[in-house]
Amino acid sequence: MPAITVADITTLPRIPEPGPTASERTVRSVTEAPSGFEGEGFPVRRAFAGVPQSQLDPFIHLDQMGEVEYAPGEPKGTPWHPHRGFETVTYIIDGTFEHQDSHGGGGSITNGDTQWMTAGGGILHIERPPEALVTSGGLFHGLQLWVNLPRAKKAVAPRYQDLRANSVGLLSSADGGTLVRLIAGSVPGVAEVSGPGSTYTPMAMLHTTLAPGSRLRLPWPAEFNALAYVLSGAGSVGAEARPIGTGQLAVFGPGDAITIAADSRQESRHPGLDVVLLGGEPIREPIAWTGPFVMNTRAEVLTAFEDYQAGRFGQIPEN
Repeated sequence: MPAITVADITTLPRIPEPGPTASERTVRSVTEAPSGFEGEGFPVRRAFAGVPQSQLDPFIHLDQMGEVEYAPGEPKGTPWHPHRGFETVTYIIDGTFEHQDSHGGGGSITNGDTQWMTAGGGILHIERPPEALVTSGGLFHGLQLWVNLPRAKKAVAPRYQDLRANSVGLLSSADGGTLVRLIAGSVPGVAEVSGPGSTYTPMAMLHTTLAPGSRLRLPWPAEFNALAYVLSGAGSVGAEARPIGTGQLAVFGPGDAITIAADSRQESRHPGLDVVLLGGEPIREPIAWTGPFVMNTRAEVLTAFEDYQAGRFGQIPEN
């Protein structure tokens, strides 16, 4: 799992341990992500399945794409499709994905890169593996997160952020055993390092890798929710050290500190415990979600379908 790594983690700024008065978050639930298929048939795990939307807010949807080793001719993507009312965040850990949209955004992302697309008032886009990967096959692994937009921002102009792996903020845990990659937001107490993603909703997105036997105790904004999804490995979460493993999501309760620990023994393919941490300020507005549109009312969803069918989301580029 390459994403982005460092030769010497001890050179990174360290996250201070939360103080003795910090309120440790307990775990509300641990759920198993069911497997399915997306787009033209690539395998995914639906990380948020079975979790009440109120506990996910401001997040809507999270797919772990792969991890899969494609044979030649097997790599797949998505056809052109519309979105309105939210943002898609595609983070590639292994492999390569190409993006193109009807507002001129796009590019290729690989090994630790992120593309952050604000659908806003409406956009068409496509995501696919490059021809070279289709021909050769190879490893593919990534995430796609949907971040809701508040009512006042649902009609903003679409935009595209190309976040290269070398722009990600890098931190170390206090014990030096965890590499923390900041894709968006920041960690309380480490003001000098932040993620490159620009967000409409206050939030944080972190990819953490814990060495076997290490522990990450992380300050966390009390006004944010807190979610931890395990990409690979085994460990525990929360004040009660609840067991968690590959493909499981932990939802935390209130507080201002989070604890994650890696088991001393890990599977041979992935030497550490890899966890994506998400937190955001809840929007607390009604959600009407049908297919590619996330709005506040059913009438707005129907309008989105009408606007899409009338060609108001832009044109598919000729190339």
